[in-house]
Amino acid sequence: MFHLTDQVALVTGGAKGIGKGIVQTLCKAGAKVVIGDIDQQQGAATAQELGCAFKALDVTSREACQSVVAEVVKEFGKLDILCSNTGIFPQANLTEMTEADWDQTHNVNLKSTFFVVQAALAPMREKGYGRIVITSSITGAITGYPGWSHYGASKAGQLGFMRSAALECAREGITINAVMPGNILTEGLAEQGEAYLEEMKRSIPTHSLGKPEDIGHAVCFLASKEAGYITGQTIIVDGGQILPESPEALL
Repeated sequence: MFHLTDQVALVTGGAKGIGKGIVQTLCKAGAKVVIGDIDQQQGAATAQELGCAFKALDVTSREACQSVVAEVVKEFGKLDILCSNTGIFPQANLTEMTEADWDQTHNVNLKSTFFVVQAALAPMREKGYGRIVITSSITGAITGYPGWSHYGASKAGQLGFMRSAALECAREGITINAVMPGNILTEGLAEQGEAYLEEMKRSIPTHSLGKPEDIGHAVCFLASKEAGYITGQTIIVDGGQILPESPEALL
């Protein structure tokens, strides 16, 4: 069960971090994976390391998303799985946030989800099959954090998009779901500093940070044929972070 042998997958933002963890687990499950990433050097290196393909992709360009999806279909004959994973999380307090800060975060996190999902739907509809998994976050839809109001809004927006999009595809053999990571130890999270990491560990019942592969395993399940009766849903992968009602519950 849950093997992805001969399935073709495109993972945006797959060069590093959570995206790399998703790519790694999809490859282990037998999928033919294509990394789509704006970082050509890191993307090519990750593809070589994991034995998959790489396409340069700026997800903020609708034309680029359509072009890369078309290239994948031309080379592999189909597109079974799309993982819309690209995301950024710059910090900016409301008093300091500029319109450019807001627009960049929404363009990369939210608008790109629309672009790449729209591009993937055409070949999936042609085959009458598809699995789309969006990487959202607990931040925005459930929790908040100072300095991330633009990030939280973009991530909550992804879930609103997902639910309506899932309804449009429900009778076409295409499912659209999301994973909601908590604090996953990636290069980007490490840049927040050791004090932040230790603070986060104390707020998680497991007292540990997640690994990128933890998200990849949830994605693999939602991308499987066996998950065909699940659509418009989310899986939270956070070590129980959203559960405690008070700090005493973590003692």
